[in-house]
Amino acid sequence: MTTAPPPTLTDSHCHLDFPDFDTDLPEVVARARASGVARMVTICTRMAGLDRVRQIAEENDGVFFAAGTHPMRAAEEPMIEVADLVELAAHPKFVGIGETGLDYHYTAESAALQQHSLRLHIDAARQTGLPLIIHSRDADDDMARILTEEHRAGPFGCVMHCFSSGPALARAALDLGFYLSMSGITAFPRSNDLRAIFAAAPVDRILVETDSPYLAPPPHRGRRNEPAHAALTARAAAETFGMDPAAFARQTEENFNRLFVKAARWHKGASWGA
Repeated sequence: MTTAPPPTLTDSHCHLDFPDFDTDLPEVVARARASGVARMVTICTRMAGLDRVRQIAEENDGVFFAAGTHPMRAAEEPMIEVADLVELAAHPKFVGIGETGLDYHYTAESAALQQHSLRLHIDAARQTGLPLIIHSRDADDDMARILTEEHRAGPFGCVMHCFSSGPALARAALDLGFYLSMSGITAFPRSNDLRAIFAAAPVDRILVETDSPYLAPPPHRGRRNEPAHAALTARAAAETFGMDPAAFARQTEENFNRLFVKAARWHKGASWGA
């Protein structure tokens, strides 16, 4: 009997440039593909690391990249230049702005800098038409306020990456037309409240990610996460929505393509200067 291939998926957020993958990146990418994870977006969290992130995307078919300043680095990195992000948008595998956002859990003392950085990233997303990639932790009220203010000033696309905030922020994001991304957290046994937030959301606004090397889903929890494990998160997420895993995978692929238009249009062999 022939075994059906795994459903095709996209890991919409991972960090392949992190030291955790220094010794076996080719094997990590190969395992992802064998698990059905045909595309990955590797995220640059500080502009000083841009060259390595871009190199990984250029050297691996199906791997794309995004760049920005992580909110926890806002006080230690030079303030982002909108023009730099706009210039990057010329690269055919540069598909998103960020990750950016607000993190008051560890770095509340830099809240004002984080908010300024976030607004600059939003400006770049607006100018380029690329989706904003948001990190939000313990900052629900400010995040909802800023996103709403900025969206009124001019629309932009957005994904709330690794969403683990409360229902009010989820509703605010969805009302703006944004997407929520499910990470391995949603597969943890005690994440019932978070699963309920996702179950109440439209399934056509859902993405899947690993945030690897962090947040591995069961049965790998506590160990290094990697893009292949997006398949495990997606399988658990399908149960949240009461869907067949293959149907859920198809839906999230449609969702990703709708938001990350450049990745959807990518064709192998495109020129880096295109």
